[in-house]
Amino acid sequence: MTMTVKRGESLGAQVANVLRQRIVRGELVSGERITEEALAEEFEVSRGPVRDALTQLSFERLVRIQRPRGVFVIGLTHDDVDELYSLRGALEQLALSRAIRVSDDARWAAMGEAVRRMADAADSGDHAAFVEADLDFHSQIYALSDHSRLEAAWRQYLPTFTALLDVTINHDADLHDSAHDHVVLMDVMRSGDAGRAAAVLTAHLDGARDRMLSELVEQTA
Repeated sequence: MTMTVKRGESLGAQVANVLRQRIVRGELVSGERITEEALAEEFEVSRGPVRDALTQLSFERLVRIQRPRGVFVIGLTHDDVDELYSLRGALEQLALSRAIRVSDDARWAAMGEAVRRMADAADSGDHAAFVEADLDFHSQIYALSDHSRLEAAWRQYLPTFTALLDVTINHDADLHDSAHDHVVLMDVMRSGDAGRAAAVLTAHLDGARDRMLSELVEQTA
């Protein structure tokens, strides 16, 4: 696979994105050895960006770097998925509890636009556009929280959750139900009902976790 370089994104990040998706999809399996040399040749880049990519994936606990032996895929287990979604739940519930205090309609416009884009993507069956709009929606919860460190923590794990969503959303032939779920979440947040908003978000993230766990079962079947 020859990687097409995108403007505005580092080569290392682009290599990491491809490898992350392969690991989440089960195309690279736990224990598999990968090398900087082979990856640099495959992606037609120098070893620097490859090294940057592997360092990032090591931080995300998707690979284990054991020099001089090499780099080994860790992959995702049931416990990994539980940990990722429990962490996200804790972060996002805090962000939501702060975001619902925002009364300025103009500040909610970006979330409303993300909802519109999800609806358009559902109508056209454009899964890639839906993933982008979905993650923009959730990023807006953190932006509305006015908590820079909380938003930074979300940004650290956003690439991982992008890969997870990219896998699970492609199992949905019809995206309209998922788009509607986000409308409900936005509306309940705007209502200021903290308890109901927290419950809706919990159900939403639990559903995402369960879909990813089902994907892992299919990968190992």
